[in-house]
Amino acid sequence: MLIEIERKFLVADDSWRKLYTRCERLRDGLIAATDGLKVRVRLYEDHATLAVKTKQVGFTRAEYEYEIPMDEGEQLLALHCGITKLVKTRYYVPHRGFTWEVDVYEEILAGIILAEVELSRADMDVPLPPWIGREVTGELEYKKINMLKTRLARSA
Repeated sequence: MLIEIERKFLVADDSWRKLYTRCERLRDGLIAATDGLKVRVRLYEDHATLAVKTKQVGFTRAEYEYEIPMDEGEQLLALHCGITKLVKTRYYVPHRGFTWEVDVYEEILAGIILAEVELSRADMDVPLPPWIGREVTGELEYKKINMLKTRLARSA
């Protein structure tokens, strides 16, 4: 079991785009979600994973993640994720000893850009890059499922 400790922020400007060291396109979807628990399938360019995440408390939650065959990941995404499918490009941006993950969403969530940083302790002081905006950790409107529901309701 891995303890995931992360903080999530809005992005204030595009200056991070000159600083990233690599990027990858990701597709993912929720297979199941209830009461803060979720099971997610994610497809990277060369592999797929299945993750079980417990309810978040503050910045922390337990995460169990397993690599699965790519064809099984494709099947899970296609057949069992319904409206929860997302596509994004993740950019890795180093800043003062931390690697920030900047997610640029596509398709239904086009225009949304969020940055996350993973920590080894919940009480760590994180030096914020100048391109970071307001913190949205724990804000319900920035949970992926809620962003999806909002966008789908607007397009209905």
